[in-house]
Amino acid sequence: MARRRRRRPWYRRRAYRLTRTAVLAAALVVVGVRCDHERPGVDTAAPGSPEASEVQSAGTGSGAGGAGADSRPGPTDPGAAAREASPRQPTPSGTEAPTESAAGSPSPPPPSPADKEKAAKRPAAPRPLPRSRATRLVIPYIGVDATLIDLRLDSERRLPAPPEDEPEVAGWYADGPSPGEQGTAIAVGHLDTNTGPAVFGGLGELKRGKRVEVRRADGRTAVYKVDAIKSYEKDKFPNREVYGVRSRPELRLITCGGNYDRRTGYSGNVVVFAHLAATREPRAVADKR
Repeated sequence: MARRRRRRPWYRRRAYRLTRTAVLAAALVVVGVRCDHERPGVDTAAPGSPEASEVQSAGTGSGAGGAGADSRPGPTDPGAAAREASPRQPTPSGTEAPTESAAGSPSPPPPSPADKEKAAKRPAAPRPLPRSRATRLVIPYIGVDATLIDLRLDSERRLPAPPEDEPEVAGWYADGPSPGEQGTAIAVGHLDTNTGPAVFGGLGELKRGKRVEVRRADGRTAVYKVDAIKSYEKDKFPNREVYGVRSRPELRLITCGGNYDRRTGYSGNVVVFAHLAATREPRAVADKR
């Protein structure tokens, strides 16, 4: 009697295997194409770059740091950091370089009437002021009304704090931009003394949007608006973020911050970032108008 042939299970038949192979191949092609389209098409600002940074207020300690304590803001040469920064430059005509939309991609939709109305109501950015020495710093929100003295880099190309016996004055980096001038201006002051707070004792309490006024030798006043307040450890102080060149007049207020050690002083800095929001003419000129 002939032996009866056993039928193969369905999952071992040739037709099933061929079908399965075709389906898997098609799925791999679809997934590969989809993943390729999901790759980002533009580079974003790297962490630590001027475009991606947000900064806070810093300061310098005084008597509380003890004699010999390093009370300088952790930064190095502000001029070198500014020179290393590379902000996007305008074209000769004064406009920015063409974007992708000018190269053939779809252009953004035109602004709506509501957007145009908002833009019309938005105050125009003030023009940068010509050079004139800084004379006084006024921060109404924290009760600062201080004389400004000129400061320059020391032998180690670091920006020092004002003299320890003058904790009530603030220092202005004289080789940088003057108040309201194009660029990144810098003012530093002591955080405290052996007996109590110094000129920048309340700097960490400043809030975004508050006003900082800097008076000039020519009688004009540069009015800055606070953008951000942040703290940094001295060994991680972001020089380019704090000192880097910007496309508008800006101001940095720096004092000590972080933990305090009797031998080494404060461990960090507080940095306030602000931009020029308005300028005021001398009173006599304003009265004539």
